[in-house]
Amino acid sequence: MVWFSVGSAAIGAALGFWILGAPWLAAPGLAAASSEGDRPLWWAWVQALEPWCSSFVTWGMLREFEHWKLRAGLSTQWQAAHWLSARCLLAALGAVGAGAFGGIVEPDLIWIVLPMCSGGLAGFCWPSLWLRRRAVQRRQVMARELPFMLDLLTLCVEAGLSLPSALVQVARNAPEGPLRRSLVEAAALERTGMGRSQWLDQWAQNTGVSGVRSLVLALAQADRLGMSLGPLLRGQAAQQRSERFLRAEKLALEAPVRMLFPMVLCIFPCTFLVIGFPVVVKFLQSGL
Repeated sequence: MVWFSVGSAAIGAALGFWILGAPWLAAPGLAAASSEGDRPLWWAWVQALEPWCSSFVTWGMLREFEHWKLRAGLSTQWQAAHWLSARCLLAALGAVGAGAFGGIVEPDLIWIVLPMCSGGLAGFCWPSLWLRRRAVQRRQVMARELPFMLDLLTLCVEAGLSLPSALVQVARNAPEGPLRRSLVEAAALERTGMGRSQWLDQWAQNTGVSGVRSLVLALAQADRLGMSLGPLLRGQAAQQRSERFLRAEKLALEAPVRMLFPMVLCIFPCTFLVIGFPVVVKFLQSGL
């Protein structure tokens, strides 16, 4: 009987590993490709679920994902069906993990079903929250990189380069970052026949940074009116640097408010405990 149980367990484990490992074996070179772009190590299982999830992708889901995909800077390999399959996969993993934990804590049906529902919901919703958070962080990084890029663009224009040549030089020689990558991707659209004003508008829309949008509008106005680009770009750089300083000052002023909650919740109770415990002990020893 013992050997039968051990053999059954071994067969079940081998079958489970074969089922779970089949997508990985069907994607050769996945481990080497996973380090490129935003392709995760579990991309094989995402591709395995993609045909099942593609029919459930609605127009609203597609429009929302494409919007946040551009803002977050995800690679083009991510499609709405892949994203939905990844969310379903994480939901299944969260449900199984939470259900197993609930069963270990209390072997009751209610303690298994409720954690499974909570874990599945959390696993399904977490990727959307992560995508929005990544878009916000990327926008903040680009806002910090914009003043230096404007200085470099001003230097190229004042050195005698035209605006298209200056943009190409900035895209090639600017420090590595999300703003430079977005400019390179937008400038690549010009080789497809798109006009400069159109791909600049596309660049401003993809970044979601107010400074880039104001720069594009200023360049379009200067192109229509025939204005000199040097003073215009220098003023834009000074304005963006001033706005960056104001954002840093705002965060510094918000720091005491953000520190209030951990101080009230963690530091003050410990302080009162350290101060009040000897007093309470003396009162108890004196019989009061």
